Order: sequence, then C-alpha cells, then structure tokens
Amino acid sequence: MFKLLNNHPIIPSMSKKIIILLILIVFNYKTNVNSQENSRFFNLGEKNFKKEEYDEAKINFEKNIVRYPKDFKSYLYLSKIYKIKKINDEYEKNLNSTLLLDPKNEDALYMMVSKKLTDGDYDLAKKKFEIFKNSCEKLCEKKIELRNLIKKSKNQ
Repeated sequence: MFKLLNNHPIIPSMSKKIIILLILIVFNYKTNVNSQENSRFFNLGEKNFKKEEYDEAKINFEKNIVRYPKDFKSYLYLSKIYKIKKINDEYEKNLNSTLLLDPKNEDALYMMVSKKLTDGDYDLAKKKFEIFKNSCEKLCEKKIELRNLIKKSKNQ
C-alpha cells in the first residue's frame, strides 16, 4: 500500500507544498520576532520618556533609529527630549528629520512653527503653518493659537 501512495502523482506535489508552507511559516515567525525587537527599543524609550528619564529614553530612541532609520516617531521624541534639555541644534535637526520622513506630522509642524517664530524666521513659520493648517486632524485647536502668534510676530 505504501508503494501505491508513493507512485501516486498527487503525493510528491503535496509534499512540495508542505515544504513551501513550512518555509513560509518559519520566515513569517522570524520576521515577527525582528519587528518586535525593533519596536522593543521604541517602547522602552516611550516608557522612559513618560517617566521623565530623558537620558535613557534618548538612548533607546537612538537604538531604535539604528535598527529602523525611517521611524519618524523616534526622531519626534528625540526632538522633544532636546527641547526639554534646551539643545536647540539637535532639537531642530530631529524636527527636520521627522518632517522629512512624515511631512504632515502635526506635532512636528506645530513644534517647528513655534520654534521658527521664536527664532524670528517668520517666512518659514508661515510656510509650515500653511501645511499644518491644511493637514491638521488632532491638533486643529492649535491653529488659532499659531495664527495669532504669526499675526503678533508680523506686527512687531
């Protein structure tokens, strides 16, 4: 009976399908483990940030960026950390990285408009405000605040 099954044309093709299925399962598992590893540093950084452990948060966000260089959220958190630490060059550099990766990021646009108004770069502040105004979803209440700051800055 075993010989009969081996000679059957369906059996070899089924075993190939089973092997391919097993390979796909292993590959999918490995991919999930890697993505969990990448998000591990981001999650640790976020926890550290919420606990106001900024040095630890910074290290974890930087580790996440090494593994996942296009993670705009890590750059945004780094910019917030540098703003708190009053390191303006790094603050702006990470804001620019965030906006490069996600040009309509509301948090980054809001922070950039505020920074440029403080720096006296009204043209760039107005340009970024227009993008913010047209793409806001969760921070729309900040539109009025930014518009008033821009008008106030013009009058000075």
